[in-house]
Amino acid sequence: MPTLRITAAGQMFVAVTHPDAPLTVAAFAKLLPYRQKLIHVRWSGEAVWVPLGDFKLGVGFENHTSHPSAGDILFYPGGYSETELLIAYGSCCFASKMGQLAGNHFLTIVEGRERLREVGVRTLWEGAQDVVFEAMP
Repeated sequence: MPTLRITAAGQMFVAVTHPDAPLTVAAFAKLLPYRQKLIHVRWSGEAVWVPLGDFKLGVGFENHTSHPSAGDILFYPGGYSETELLIAYGSCCFASKMGQLAGNHFLTIVEGRERLREVGVRTLWEGAQDVVFEAMP
């Protein structure tokens, strides 16, 4: 699964897997195609997220960061806050009401990044948006 298609808020993106997060990549690949809803973050800045509650992907921390760049996609395995996916579209410091968090950087958007801000702003002002992650041939 080196390349994924992500469709979010009516926009299409292409993402590549990060070689420094092989366990997260392998576990996430088993979920594909993966459909969820994006909402705007509350604490982290310019990002959208998929709250996953007590969901367990079966991985711990690897290649984790608190400061994703626009187009970076993180998986937070839970612990201090609920499990979640985070997609940064601008300036972001990953956090929750418990404080700063770090998530596994396992995907990077390489095509369509210039449209990410549109997804973030739309999610902020219009509410939850559909997102689908699919493997590309």
